[in-house]
Amino acid sequence: MALIPESVQALIDAFSRLPGIGPRTASRLTFFLLKNESDAGEALAEALTKLKSETAFCPECFNIMSAGKERCDICDSNGRDNDVICVVESPMDVIVLEQSGGYFGKYHVLHGALSPIEGINPEDLRMKELFERVEKGGFTEIIVATNPSMEGDATALYIRRKLDRLPIQFSRLARGLPVGGELEYADPNTLLRALSGRQKF
Repeated sequence: MALIPESVQALIDAFSRLPGIGPRTASRLTFFLLKNESDAGEALAEALTKLKSETAFCPECFNIMSAGKERCDICDSNGRDNDVICVVESPMDVIVLEQSGGYFGKYHVLHGALSPIEGINPEDLRMKELFERVEKGGFTEIIVATNPSMEGDATALYIRRKLDRLPIQFSRLARGLPVGGELEYADPNTLLRALSGRQKF
């Protein structure tokens, strides 16, 4: 005898597959939607449907964009610096960098990072398209803004080795202490990176 209807269990399972959501949180979300008398469930279902039908990936930089457009707003903008390209792992990284208000070049979204352990190889990412864009010419600097992790570092090194023969400046985002942070709470790796990346003042 099934204690939970199949449709309820199916939604719990679907929520459980999302990052950061365990079985208990998935169950809470499902039962909230089940007992909620407002149209929260219908609104969620409609938003999820539109997520797939009304969005697409830019064919140039592979960032997210509204479906039906030829290119995303950033690639289409005449006000961006066409000499610099910033390579990131995900569309979320583009949003964060844009919110900083300090970058005005173009982007390229890899949709992941190299991870042989997880079976993620160059052909699983948008590497080929990146190399084609850069080899066409026009860029003077590549900012490799992959995450400060083993996978991110391996991805940055791979990109550098593949394009090292080209007359392009390679740079990586600086790493170190956060603004407002205190030395006593910093881990040794962060301190080491902050020391090695120190600047004159």
